Amino acid sequence: MARRAFFWLLPHPFLTILLAVVWILLQNELSAGMAVFGLILGILIPWGTSIWWPDTPSGFHVGRMFSYSLMVIWDIIKANIEVAWIVLSVSNDKLKPAWIVVPLDLVQPEAITILAGTITLTPGTVSADLSDEGHSLLVHVLHTNDPDAVRDEIKTRYEARLKEIFT
Repeated sequence: MARRAFFWLLPHPFLTILLAVVWILLQNELSAGMAVFGLILGILIPWGTSIWWPDTPSGFHVGRMFSYSLMVIWDIIKANIEVAWIVLSVSNDKLKPAWIVVPLDLVQPEAITILAGTITLTPGTVSADLSDEGHSLLVHVLHTNDPDAVRDEIKTRYEARLKEIFT
């Protein structure tokens, strides 16, 4: 009963926290008034839009998401260097771009969205399309000698961790 009341007041607690933090960062100053107003926005926006959300979140592991975020930041830094090296050292006629279909084991829309965003944020790869049934993701890779290895890396490095986060 208490859990139901909590989700009525805060239907998406992670979004509430995220909106409050973003509000404070956008104001470029930390004051009690801005923090309270950010928290009010963080409560009202998810509450007012909750009727359009399919489900309330369940089984989300914040600690694992934090470590996933650190890993993605590291991968973005590393991929920036790799893409710069490709651009500077590989001639256009020797580039090997590829379209890769990544079959998905994820079923939660939030997890699929985070996976697609992770792929797009990482330089050299772009999520281009999600199948109608949500069973596969179409990814474009700037340069690869082995498209299967890229697909396997996406599944083991990102999708497997997101399955642990959204259990």
